[in-house]
Amino acid sequence: MFFVRTVSKDDLAAVSTLLSETWHDTYDGIYGRGKVAEITASWHSIDTLEDQLERPHSEFIVADDGTRLGGVAFAAMSEQASSDQAKVAMLHQLYVHPDCQGQGIGLDLLEEISNALSDASILKLEVDPANTKAVAFYEAAGFAKTVETQDCGGNSGIPADVYELQLTRAGS
Repeated sequence: MFFVRTVSKDDLAAVSTLLSETWHDTYDGIYGRGKVAEITASWHSIDTLEDQLERPHSEFIVADDGTRLGGVAFAAMSEQASSDQAKVAMLHQLYVHPDCQGQGIGLDLLEEISNALSDASILKLEVDPANTKAVAFYEAAGFAKTVETQDCGGNSGIPADVYELQLTRAGS
């Protein structure tokens, strides 16, 4: 059984490995092994993950069974132009190791992220439309496609669909 907990600095190597293995399983057939290795070396390096660990107004969590990590999620509050706009959290990562998919880990991570970022009224993410398993997961969880981007993550040149989930809060 996996338990969701906050990432510690001691987890970063295992998180980097999990992200690399998951990305290769998902995207090698889409982008090619070399491009995936290049992306994971940049986006999932220990230095990048350390920056995530220190980012204010964020949540960085893993699913851990005491032996290994089965999944990881990272989300952060977005900057808003004015105080009357909806508060948006960006889900930057939600990955479940291929050997652990279908066990509810993704939903557990998503629920914890949503609850932890209690100021957010919208949870937003970007997903490659060719990643049909992820698209199906997010749509089943209530996300709706809003727009498309030609620059996933803001600097990749990779097209993605942008999805949003309206978060309901007690008393709202």
